[in-house]
Amino acid sequence: MRVGVIGGGQLARMMIPAAIELGVDLRVFAEADGMSAALAADRVGDYTEVAAVLDFAEQVDVVTFDHEHVPQDVLRALVDAGVAVRPGPDALRFAQDKLLMRERLSELGLPVPDWARVRTPAELDAFIADHGGTAVVKTPRGGYDGKGVRVVRSAAEVAEWFAAIAEDGRDGALLAEEKVEFRRELAQLVARRPSGEVAAWPLVETVQVGGVCSEVIAPAPRSAGRVADVAADIAIAVAEGVGVTGVLAVELFETTDDRVLVNELAMRPHNSGHWSMDGATTGQFEQHLRAVLDLPLGGTGTHRSWSVMVNILGGPEEGSLADRYAAAMAGHPTAKVHNYGKDPRPGRKVGHVTAVGDDLDEVVYEARAAAAVFQG
Repeated sequence: MRVGVIGGGQLARMMIPAAIELGVDLRVFAEADGMSAALAADRVGDYTEVAAVLDFAEQVDVVTFDHEHVPQDVLRALVDAGVAVRPGPDALRFAQDKLLMRERLSELGLPVPDWARVRTPAELDAFIADHGGTAVVKTPRGGYDGKGVRVVRSAAEVAEWFAAIAEDGRDGALLAEEKVEFRRELAQLVARRPSGEVAAWPLVETVQVGGVCSEVIAPAPRSAGRVADVAADIAIAVAEGVGVTGVLAVELFETTDDRVLVNELAMRPHNSGHWSMDGATTGQFEQHLRAVLDLPLGGTGTHRSWSVMVNILGGPEEGSLADRYAAAMAGHPTAKVHNYGKDPRPGRKVGHVTAVGDDLDEVVYEARAAAAVFQG
C-alpha cells in the first residue's frame, strides 16, 4: 500500500509514524527542502504544476494532502489520469473557497452564521448596518490561523481587499458574516472512507489566542448529551453531504443563545485532533490513512477521562526544542512532546504537548507547564 501526500508540513510528518505502524509506504511531495516531513519527502517541487504532480502520483496507490491548496486543475488532472484522490476535488473545493462552503452548508440545511456574498463596499456597509454595526469579513481563499479574517464596522477597513478584487478582473467577492456571540469554540472530527463508513471522535473544546489554536480539551467539558449529539450529527452530515474521504474537522461555535453553528472546515487531519495521537484508541493520522485506503476505521474511544493538548508557539528564543527536552521530561514525565522540526518564529506552531489523565485540573496543568518549558 503506497500513499502519496502532497505537502511537506507537520501534518504529513505526523502521518509517518502511523504509516510505519501500518506497514504503509508513505511518500511526500514537499514544497521545499528541509520541511517538516523531510523524512519521507522523495519529491520536492511545485504542487501547482500538473506534470510534476502527475509524475509523483504514478508511484502511489492513492493521493492525499497535508493542506487544501492544490489547485482544482491539478486535482482534476489527477482524477482524469485515473488516480485515487482522497478527498477528491469535488469535496476539496468547499474547503478551498469559504463562499462555496457557506453555500453548500446552507443547501444542506446545516446551521451557519448569517452570511452574504459582498462584491462592493456598499454591499458590505449594508450588511453591517443590518447586523448591529459589526461584521466578520473573510477572504474566500487562502486564510488560516486568523489570516484573511477581520472584524469590521465599516467597509473602509477592508478597502485593500476590495481593491484586490477589482484588480483580479474576475467576478470576485468577499464573505461577510454576522459576528456571533459565543460561549466557546468547539471542534468535531470525523473520518469517512469511500465505502461510506464514518467514525467520530469525542467533541473537543478549543482555545484560540490571536486567531491561532492554543489549547484543546478532549472531550469538551459540559458537552454530554445534546451539544455533543448535535455536533456529531453536523459533522457527519457535512462529510456525507460533500463527499469527504479521510479526516474532516468541523470548527463550531456554541453561541450564547444555545445554538451550535459551523465556523470553518478542514478536510485533513487538524490541530484540534492532535490530542488523539496519545489520548484515543485510534489517532487521527492512522485513521486518515485507513480512510483514504478504504480500510475499516478504528475505534475512537479515549484511554483516560481527559486529554489536553497545548501548542508550542514560537519556540525558544535561543537554541532548539530539543535543547529543552531534559527540563521538560524531568519536570513533566507524563507529558508527551511532539516536535515538528521547524525553525521557531513568533506565533509559528513548532510543536505540541499532550497530557492525559482522570483529573482535568491536573491534566491541564501538566500540559501547560510542559509546553511552557519550550516557550521564550
